[in-house]
Amino acid sequence: MAHSKSALKRLRQSETITERNRLNRNTLKKALKTFLKESAEKPAEAEKALPKIFSAIDKAARKGAIPKGRANRKKARLALLVQRLKKGPAPAKTA
Repeated sequence: MAHSKSALKRLRQSETITERNRLNRNTLKKALKTFLKESAEKPAEAEKALPKIFSAIDKAARKGAIPKGRANRKKARLALLVQRLKKGPAPAKTA
């Protein structure tokens, strides 16, 4: 347990920040799950929903809930996923 006044304050602050980051990360996770589910069901709509999910990822990174590098990596992978969905399924190889 913290003994000094400043240590007690830091403890209160860290709990508040932790809770705020947890809320921001959970919001992002829900948005990602929704996007992935909808893009699997309706591939044509995935490209239209991409800017919205990019915004959510950028917002989480800006608030410090996730690192900038992770945000950029998620956006790149989602963009690649949408490109693959737009392209359509790969033709089956015949031997």
